[in-house]
Amino acid sequence: MSVQDHNGPHVVVASELIGFVARLFAAVGLPSDAAAEVASGLVEADLEGLPSHGVMLADMYISRLRQGSVSRELGAAVVSEHDGAVVLDAGHALGQLTGRQAMTMAIEKSRQFGAGIVSVRHGFHFGTAGRYAQQAAQFGCIGIVMCNTRPLMPAPGGAERVVGNNPFAIALPTAGDIPVVLDMATSEAAMGKIRMAEKAGEPIPPTWAVTQNGQPTTNPSEAIAGMLLPAGGAKGFGLSFMIDLMCGLLSQGAFGSQVRPLYGDPRLPYDCSHMFIAVDVAHFCDVDGFRQSVASAAERIRTGKRAPGVDRLFAPGEPEWRRRQRANGKILLDPAVATMLKTLADELGVPGYPFLNMTKENGNA
Repeated sequence: MSVQDHNGPHVVVASELIGFVARLFAAVGLPSDAAAEVASGLVEADLEGLPSHGVMLADMYISRLRQGSVSRELGAAVVSEHDGAVVLDAGHALGQLTGRQAMTMAIEKSRQFGAGIVSVRHGFHFGTAGRYAQQAAQFGCIGIVMCNTRPLMPAPGGAERVVGNNPFAIALPTAGDIPVVLDMATSEAAMGKIRMAEKAGEPIPPTWAVTQNGQPTTNPSEAIAGMLLPAGGAKGFGLSFMIDLMCGLLSQGAFGSQVRPLYGDPRLPYDCSHMFIAVDVAHFCDVDGFRQSVASAAERIRTGKRAPGVDRLFAPGEPEWRRRQRANGKILLDPAVATMLKTLADELGVPGYPFLNMTKENGNA
C-alpha cells in the first residue's frame, strides 16, 4: 500500500473497507454476521458509484444504534400471513437485515402463488432498493421494491413538504452478466447526493431543490432546509404519492408526515414503511426464454442509433454495473467520509484505518 493522497479521494480496497465498517458496527453491539451484511450493503453502493447510499451513512446508522432509535434485532416479526401476502414488523431494525429477509419471503411465496408481496412497517433505511429487486431477479423472479420517506417535496404549485421522494426499483431476470434494473428516487436528485455535496462544500444544480420559500438554489444547505423537486414535475409527485400510500397503508405503518426525518433526532425512530414484491416468471412463461428476451431487448437499446456527440447508450442498471466493473474492487472515498470513519473508529476503539493507506494508482480507482 502506498501513502495516502491528501489532495484527493482515498482509493480504498472494498473488501478491507467492508471488514473495517463491519468492525464499527460490531463495536456497537451487532453480531459479526449482521455487521458484515450491513457493511456489504453500504460498500456495494459505493462500488456502483452511489456514495449517497454508501459508507457515508455509517455515522448516522451508528448514532441511531447508540441512541436506541435503531434496534439491534436481526430480523422482523411476522404480523400476518395470508397466502402470498405477508406483513412484517421490522421493529426499527437495520433495513439491510429486514430487507433481505422480506424479499426472501416474497420469493418463497411467489414459488407457490405466482407472486409474493411483503409489506413492512416500523422500518429503517435499507440502502439501495435495487439491491433487493436484484435479489429476486437472481432467483428467476421480477423484483419490485419501494419505500416511503418523510415529506421532502411539495405538490405541484404547493409551498410545503407533503410527500417523500419515495424510491422504487424493478429488476428483471436476464441472460448474461449485465443486470436489467431500474432503481430511482422520485425526486430529481436524492437527498443523500445533496448531503454529499454539503459535506464536500460543492454546489448543486439549480433543478434539484428549492429553498423554504420555493426559490431555486444551488446551496446544498439551503436545499436540505428547503424542499426537493419531483422528477418529471406532476408525474414524479403522483408516483411518489402512490408509493407512500401503498407502503404505509398495506403494512398499517407510517406514511406522510408520520415518517420522521432520517437525519433528525437520533433518539426517535425513523419509522418508514417498505414493500417487497416478487413475481415468479415460471408461473407465466419459460424462464430461460424470458431471460433471453430481456437480454435481447437491452442489447437493442445499447446498439440503437445515437444522437450526435453521444458515445454509447445504456439500458437501465448498466451504468452502475459498468462503474462496478471499472472499480475493480476499489472505491474512491471522499476525504470527508474517510475522516468521519476515522473519527468513529477512535470513538469506538476500533483499530486500523486501511482506507487511509492507499492513494490513486495511475489516476484510476
